[in-house]
Amino acid sequence: MASQDWFDKDFYKVLGVSKDVSDAELKKTYRKLARQYHPDSNAGDAKAEAKFKEISEAHSVLSDPEQRKEYDAVRAMGSGARFTAPGAGGGNGGFDDVFGGMFGGGAGPGRGGRQQYSQQGGDYDDLLGGLFGNGRFGQSTGGFRGAGGPTKGRDVTATTTLDFITATKGDQLTLQTGEGRNITVRIPAGVADGQKIRVAGKGQPSIDGGPPGDLVLTVTVRKHPVFERDGLNLRVTVPVTFTEAALGATIQVPTLGGDPVKLRVAPGTPSGRVLRVKGRGVETKKATGDLLAVVQIVVPSHLSKDAQKKLEEFAAELPDENPRDDLIARARG
Repeated sequence: MASQDWFDKDFYKVLGVSKDVSDAELKKTYRKLARQYHPDSNAGDAKAEAKFKEISEAHSVLSDPEQRKEYDAVRAMGSGARFTAPGAGGGNGGFDDVFGGMFGGGAGPGRGGRQQYSQQGGDYDDLLGGLFGNGRFGQSTGGFRGAGGPTKGRDVTATTTLDFITATKGDQLTLQTGEGRNITVRIPAGVADGQKIRVAGKGQPSIDGGPPGDLVLTVTVRKHPVFERDGLNLRVTVPVTFTEAALGATIQVPTLGGDPVKLRVAPGTPSGRVLRVKGRGVETKKATGDLLAVVQIVVPSHLSKDAQKKLEEFAAELPDENPRDDLIARARG
């Protein structure tokens, strides 16, 4: 989005870098200057504030490959050129200062069509389209602001890692930008791994007086040693002894960040059955999930000879059935 005032602004000089500066060196230099002149570090210093805006504008243009290319093309025209609005200077809409000075004339009235120019071996093919956003005058994305108004500042992306409970319950965090600026972000309850949170107005400032951009924060959630997210539900695997599952029992089940709750296991409960505790899952403004307790029957690893004998006697009393018969039949189709 080329701007008329680019002719008079040497962004490379503002940042103190060469025209062939690398992206990494540009970023490093900008961060150093931003920390030096940031308003938070220079309260009441109007000159420092003006300098901060100046270096922010320079970095905003030079850090964007497309804008940097357009900027270099504009600067190649020379600092004496000016754009004037159609009708302000007469006949041809005010572009004579730019193209007349460079190319000794130009298309002129009535000479429609695309032009290709060359200066010192460099092509200026379709320069109007390149400089002015393909001719989108009056739009916020075009070269002239016009009716579109000032352009919004660029969005800033960041990442943060949260523990499982913080992501589930919600919290307020303070993040620090590369310029040393602190940003407070409210983490909503129930934020999921990989979710993006947009914080309005916390991005880069506008280069022409428009609103600042936004902060887009991507959240990574650490795994919990016991609980897993299942939408708004919390899932936990609960070990149950063979005797408890066979005869029935009341067991304790852990909850996230609270006291355990009692849960009834019915007689004959198989491994894998899900027992539900209403309202003990993830709580958000819109809804609350449940706690899902998945039964896992555990088998003793060691038996005394007496216990083994009694278990064999118990097995002899069971019906002569194979619980895998149905599985094998279904597998055969």
